[in-house]
Amino acid sequence: MMNMKKSMERHMSLYWGKDAILLFPSWPNHNVGMYFLSCWFVFFLAMVAEILSNKPTFKQGTNHIKGGLIQATIYFFRVSFLYLIMLAVMSFNLGIFIAAVVGHTFGFFLAKCHDIYVVNKEKNNESSI
Repeated sequence: MMNMKKSMERHMSLYWGKDAILLFPSWPNHNVGMYFLSCWFVFFLAMVAEILSNKPTFKQGTNHIKGGLIQATIYFFRVSFLYLIMLAVMSFNLGIFIAAVVGHTFGFFLAKCHDIYVVNKEKNNESSI
């Protein structure tokens, strides 16, 4: 109990290093490889959460119950991922923080590239008619 309290008191500001405790007490367990894996995990979660934040487009005539269930399921996963990212960032590890910010940025980039592609595709289809 005393070691846990001591380790929590030690990092109450941003720090750099592999000695992070992320989501589980033994992860990444002071291992450089596991630390990089946890950074990639946070990056991936942030990227997916950002992609899920763009609401999917439904075709006209979609059943409102089915559409609502799909939206609710997407919302469930997005909020779950966001809370996990928040808990990871609360480790105050600078590498984890950077992974989360870059993941959100890259996810936003991918989502907006897809939106622009869809708009341009629709515009090209209208002009060819």
